[in-house]
Amino acid sequence: MADEIAVVGGVDTHTDFHQAAVIDPIGRHLATEAFATTPCGYRQLLHWLRSHGEVIAIGVEGTGAHGSELAQYLRANQVTVIEVDRPDRRARRANGKSDPVDAFAAATAVLSGRADGTPKTRDGIVEAIRTLQVVHRSAVKGRTQVINQIRTLIVTAPGEIRERLRTLAPAELIKQLSRSRPGTDTSDPACAGRIALRRLARRYQYLTEEIADADAELKTLVLEAAPSLAALPGVGTETAAQLLITAGDNPERLTSEASFAHLCAAAPVPASSDRTNRHRLNRGGDRRANHALHMIPLARMRYDQRTQDCVARRTAEGMSKKDILRCLKHFIAREIYKHLTRPRTAPHRTATTPTDRLTVYRSFINGGAHRRP
Repeated sequence: MADEIAVVGGVDTHTDFHQAAVIDPIGRHLATEAFATTPCGYRQLLHWLRSHGEVIAIGVEGTGAHGSELAQYLRANQVTVIEVDRPDRRARRANGKSDPVDAFAAATAVLSGRADGTPKTRDGIVEAIRTLQVVHRSAVKGRTQVINQIRTLIVTAPGEIRERLRTLAPAELIKQLSRSRPGTDTSDPACAGRIALRRLARRYQYLTEEIADADAELKTLVLEAAPSLAALPGVGTETAAQLLITAGDNPERLTSEASFAHLCAAAPVPASSDRTNRHRLNRGGDRRANHALHMIPLARMRYDQRTQDCVARRTAEGMSKKDILRCLKHFIAREIYKHLTRPRTAPHRTATTPTDRLTVYRSFINGGAHRRP
């Protein structure tokens, strides 16, 4: 329709329902409605939004959690989806907290330009890596918990058990405990202790096998997804998997090395005062990606000659080890970005797209001059 207005949507996502709001190009609230988190509910939500006008963009909270399936459905129907962070505490105190308020805030964040992030597509091999990484990480955590429980039970075990077991290496300890014959008298504390130790040892063995299987699966997927990344010095399977997960199946959404560094909390920010002139790394971003970036320079400082020469040179210049590590993390983030992104051909545009119109409306809302594409 020639007189159809443009609208912007916002969605506050939940487990059982999504709260949607729609606003016009100058930010006026038009309507609010809740929809079930089902395929039928997603169709109704999109139809409801389109009944108010041409949808130029939809801001969705939690595109990596409760809003993941909705975001995929909207993209499949050629709708521009913008990832929206939840409002900060100051905004919540000023405006209150409710699902309609949050949905309206998501829409206004898109229109004003406060939210402009592209969500992960979660439809490729990296999503498979993320799923398997969840199991791998929980298995490693569980195995660590098991060995700590074994050590604790040995400390409180009877003297002859404690003296025989406490000096054994972990591998030999697990082997002996798993093959032990503790007896059946569970009313005897010593027998109950031996039973508990054998069960924990067998659980440790099971988790070890599960971790080995997950490692093999992850290695195959990582080599398929980014062989050049896995070949970098200091980058292991787990580290490469985490960096791929952080970038997502559509790493082109990261527009520059700086954006990836910010995402991984490895971008320098000024930290100067008075006579002190220095920088530190930003403390936001994906903390697991930051940990992965932290492990790479530690490995390179031990095994990579080029990194060792760099550390020696910086040390001679008077830099502390902490500052050297910051420099290495930022350099490595720039290096890894080149191995994560793929070349992309710009689409041919023959007419004004909804994204172009959104840019125009944002400029109008913010009081700036903008020429229509």
